[in-house]
Amino acid sequence: MIWNSMSKRTANVHVRTQWRPQVSSIAVSIFVALYLLLLMNRSFWSKGWLYLDGRMATIAFFGIGLAALYVALCVSLSVKYAMKPAFILLILASAAMAWFMDRYGVIVDVEMIRNAAETNSAEASHLITPAFLLHLLIYGVLPSMLLVWIRVRHQDFRKKLRTNLVVIFPALAVALIAGLSHAGAYAAATRAHRDWLPTLNPFAPLVTTVQFALRSSAEVNVVAAPIGEDAGVSDSASQRKPRLLVVVVGETARAENFSLGGYVRQTNPELSGKAIYYFRDTTSCGTATAVSLPCMFSVYGRSDYSHEKGRATENLLDVLSHAGVSIEWWDNNTGSKEIAARVPERSLVAREDAQFCADGECQDGILLDELDARIGAVQRDTVLVLHQIGSHGPSYYLRYPQEFRRFVPDCRSAEFSECSQEEIVNAYDNTILYTDHVLAQAIARLEEEQERLDVSLLYMSDHGESLGEYGLYLHGAPYLIAPSEQTHVPFLLWLGTEAQADYSGTCLKAETGPPQSHDNLFHTVLGLMRVETAVRDPQLDLATRCRSRLSG
Repeated sequence: MIWNSMSKRTANVHVRTQWRPQVSSIAVSIFVALYLLLLMNRSFWSKGWLYLDGRMATIAFFGIGLAALYVALCVSLSVKYAMKPAFILLILASAAMAWFMDRYGVIVDVEMIRNAAETNSAEASHLITPAFLLHLLIYGVLPSMLLVWIRVRHQDFRKKLRTNLVVIFPALAVALIAGLSHAGAYAAATRAHRDWLPTLNPFAPLVTTVQFALRSSAEVNVVAAPIGEDAGVSDSASQRKPRLLVVVVGETARAENFSLGGYVRQTNPELSGKAIYYFRDTTSCGTATAVSLPCMFSVYGRSDYSHEKGRATENLLDVLSHAGVSIEWWDNNTGSKEIAARVPERSLVAREDAQFCADGECQDGILLDELDARIGAVQRDTVLVLHQIGSHGPSYYLRYPQEFRRFVPDCRSAEFSECSQEEIVNAYDNTILYTDHVLAQAIARLEEEQERLDVSLLYMSDHGESLGEYGLYLHGAPYLIAPSEQTHVPFLLWLGTEAQADYSGTCLKAETGPPQSHDNLFHTVLGLMRVETAVRDPQLDLATRCRSRLSG
């Protein structure tokens, strides 16, 4: 009986395995290589066709060379037990990255990986749409299941090594010959179009992921070196009102859609009625929050800044703190990126506020409620930093309340393919309209405190946004190739009655025309708070250069 039972089980296993085709490791490697290259690289091939001017022979040889290179790489990975997990990882990763590159024109560089790593679940959920999950199922999960199902036939180690090398070396030779055949054309195209090779999926994004991991591991024990320890307020607090400066850090607001800068739509109706200085030609330090935000508050200008240097050096908030100024960071976004590591930081996104908050996110009106609660308690020189969620996409429609749906029809989805270009722009413009309201209301609250406080407000966005120009959406393009829509940002300054008397309006008005940048923020805030220190650069301090009289 036992023997018969074992025989039946053996027979059943034999029948089941007959339904699983047996394929050599070389054949599987070639299939995976061609699948990745041909089906997961639509953006890469589209750019290649354009950048190589549609020259068939040049493109054909390039394709042959890449195919040979992909085959060589995949055959190199065809190690027993490790082969299937490695190929499944490549397939799933390439399917996910292809979606964002093809749909939004994203380039997955180190800073894009950093931005993704530092996001929160609420922000990430807007990108994980049903269409994305369907794409991942078809192009990632199903091929992976097929790979799991088949049986891979491996040889013993010596035969496998010999067989693999017989494939790898000729494939590398073909790749080299194909590359040299039109080397001048390929070199010229890659030099002129830095956005091309970074879209080679999945290997280019995986290389940048490894680079990010290595850099991040090196930063674990970094301690910020102090700067500005000599800082002090230049005038006596006993002879004047306490100063209150509100610094509003915008999110994803692009200058092209600010009517203060000439946009045809009236997106700044409330601010246009305020006596503000709007700096029309301001450029950002980066194209993503993870880069721009710490750079804005860093002593280093964009040309000198790096993520490593920023983490290893104290920033503007620390210098203000050294001077005895009270500092608070209020965050309605994904955090301060370590800027507020040494000063009080409050996150508002987890608040249970039925008026402004839902699903782990809050609209920026909650910042006004916080300002109402805090402003009356200000007794000494204070800087409040308000970090907005602003115009963060792709779910623009969640960033403003119903009464600010002025531009309609507006896109009511995180999936842009469900909306027309007009609807996407309408939704984005509504976010700018709401930011206009939040800023104007913040100014109104400061105006009410002018009898007791010397008040001012500075607003600057971290980066811009692409809304379909050049086939790009969202932000995060490498800075060298980023369009102005992602680097041209709004920057404005409002001064209360006390501050207006201290500054030349004519001088400030003249400064609104010439180019300014994120480099100005660090030094201008110090100037507005009358903080003297060796790290303040007078050439970048718009406030001090336009001060018409000195007090105390």
